[in-house]
Amino acid sequence: MGRIFVAAVAALAVAVPASAAPQPIIGRWATDDGKAIVDIYACGAKLCGKVNKLLIKQPAGGQRDERNPDKAKRTRQVSGLQIYWDLAADGNSWKGQGYSPEDGRYYKAHLTAKGGKMTMKGCVAVFCRTVTWTKMG
Repeated sequence: MGRIFVAAVAALAVAVPASAAPQPIIGRWATDDGKAIVDIYACGAKLCGKVNKLLIKQPAGGQRDERNPDKAKRTRQVSGLQIYWDLAADGNSWKGQGYSPEDGRYYKAHLTAKGGKMTMKGCVAVFCRTVTWTKMG
């Protein structure tokens, strides 16, 4: 009976796949709407993301974070703005916090890369939106 038990445990260990690490996401990404390029980079033990460059026509002096809920932050430039922080590996994706200067909302971010594409799902309460970005170079 002891051998059968050991064999059964060994079979289960082989049958259960190991938790896969998520695909790396560090690099430069073009947003799905073609409005910006975003850099994902290491910041401490986690990952962060910032707007590298806006690809839209900007007002004189650059696009500002005018929809930010914090009035004191509404004069910040969007170019160079950190929009992801605390991204950590969680199963096959990266989870952390995000901010959209387009609508001034903070959200829970879930990023998953596959090949040269990254799916980004952002949720505020029960409302979620998913977009797919493309890796550059």
